[in-house]
Amino acid sequence: MAIERVNFGGKEILLLGTAHISGESVEEVTRAIEEEKPDIVGVELDPSRLAQLEQGNKWQNTDISKVISSGQTHLFLLTLLLSNLQRSLGQKIGQKPGMEMMEAIRISKEKNLPIMLLDRDVNVTLGRAMQRMTLFEKLKLLSSVFSGFFSGEGAAITAEGIEKLKQKDVMNELMQQLGREMPAVKAVLVDERDSYIASSIMHSPGKKILAVVGAGHIEGVLQAIGKDVDITKISTVPKGADYMKIVTYAIPVIFIVLLGALFFMKGGGVTVTAIGYWFLSTGALAALGTLLARGHPLSILAAFLAAPFTTLHPLLAAGWVAGYVEAKVRNPKVKDFEDLANLNSLGDFTSNQVTRILLVVALANLGATIGVIIGFPLVASLFR
Repeated sequence: MAIERVNFGGKEILLLGTAHISGESVEEVTRAIEEEKPDIVGVELDPSRLAQLEQGNKWQNTDISKVISSGQTHLFLLTLLLSNLQRSLGQKIGQKPGMEMMEAIRISKEKNLPIMLLDRDVNVTLGRAMQRMTLFEKLKLLSSVFSGFFSGEGAAITAEGIEKLKQKDVMNELMQQLGREMPAVKAVLVDERDSYIASSIMHSPGKKILAVVGAGHIEGVLQAIGKDVDITKISTVPKGADYMKIVTYAIPVIFIVLLGALFFMKGGGVTVTAIGYWFLSTGALAALGTLLARGHPLSILAAFLAAPFTTLHPLLAAGWVAGYVEAKVRNPKVKDFEDLANLNSLGDFTSNQVTRILLVVALANLGATIGVIIGFPLVASLFR
């Protein structure tokens, strides 16, 4: 791919678009640094992703209890999925993901050139994406990732196919499709990052910078150069909307009001029936989620018993209880943490003790939430 050139503020900016699992991209990076002789080299990485590339995605130091208690289980699972998906595609053509970025860093160090990390923290990106997505978009994204990762459709991908991803028209078409199907995802994963990368480039030292970025970002970065952007605003994950807190506190209040009204209007027998509906809807669906995650029978039982109560407590979650039981029963070993970088199938995710615990947490919570949505209409139906 040809280098895009632009001048801004007395700085010569060279944008080199690459494919992240491409042998040809590695060669292009080497050639660009040798021929262009930039003052500084920027790469589309953040400190977290650079550490992963340098360490080979080592997850041994993962504190599973902190992942669960922080409520970030879904983000951790998504990170694992995306990381292993890119690694799996790279293996099919004999390339490690991000090798062109590492090559740019290696050559720059050899030539004593300053290196600049241009991208936003990946955890901020995923956090902002998940926060802005609707439930439907979240399910659609996870479905797309899972289907691409587990269906085996990637088996026919070739080196030539990967190189086609660098063609501007093809990549732009993909981005436009992403924008149409999941605008919240596209806005955070593409548009905001384009602005962030462009800002990093504009504020870089030196008079001539070579920026090595994914081909899909080239057009967006070119458009963002010279424009003002509130970097502080897009560099943090905003706190959850206040209405979500209101909902979590409103659920127990509404439930108690409904029970009280039923007791005075319909009597104790109907009130007991309402409680039974609540137990069955929340408990059964939380247990079903745990079962789908291939949780231990004790974890399934824990989810069933915990959900009716945790759904009425704003600070507790059925998945936490089920996950705690699963962790105690399964007791993940060091090998389970080491294998987090080598998950190649749905079976791997459900057989690895670490990811199974996380799936138990995520699916038990999802089941309990759906149970609440079903439970309230069931309880309300008893007023007829």
